[in-house]
Amino acid sequence: MTPDEILDSYKPMTAFIAQVYGRGCEVILHDLRRLESSIVAISNNHITGREVGGSITDFALKILHDKTYEGQDFIANYAGQVPDKKMLLRSSTFFIRDEERNVIGMLCVNVDVTALQQARAAIDDLLLTGGDTAPTSDSAPASPQEDFAPSMEELLRRSIAGAIERHGVPPVRMHAEEKKRIVGELSGKGIFLLKGAVTEVARSLEASEQTIYRYLKELT
Repeated sequence: MTPDEILDSYKPMTAFIAQVYGRGCEVILHDLRRLESSIVAISNNHITGREVGGSITDFALKILHDKTYEGQDFIANYAGQVPDKKMLLRSSTFFIRDEERNVIGMLCVNVDVTALQQARAAIDDLLLTGGDTAPTSDSAPASPQEDFAPSMEELLRRSIAGAIERHGVPPVRMHAEEKKRIVGELSGKGIFLLKGAVTEVARSLEASEQTIYRYLKELT
């Protein structure tokens, strides 16, 4: 089977899983040959608000960069978040391979557990006795956490802004080594797998594209 045929064969599964688990379960099929517009099928997209033609996520980029898919067929039950909706998700990813075992796609399942987390917190409060303190129950399932940006542009913006914010110094005041460390952090997350990433990072760090390419070369 060709890669297109393999991916097409998963489209009915996308709709099937979503229908079985109901409106609280979003299922997405990604084509990893086009990261900037990787979503080729999606069901129950009201959960993250993404659409066909949308881009890959930050977590998926890191999977590709780190080659996490080597030696395993899936990653199950990690945490996801939809910041704009304050929604907590339990997410899982199945790796789709071609006939040569190369990863060409991902089938991702995101289950909204927000109401369950809130119910758990309420039950914990009711069960408190004496001087007990409530256990922490306002978090999603175990890390790592995935951020569902609606587009490639927004994914780039959030990733770059987050790296700059963590560094604590505005780009105009950064030394070359500080900018290089930010480039290294973004590279480790797979951001430079996206088209246009070098241009956007250069603009945000107030550096030239040639400088960003030089940092990347020095970091390898």
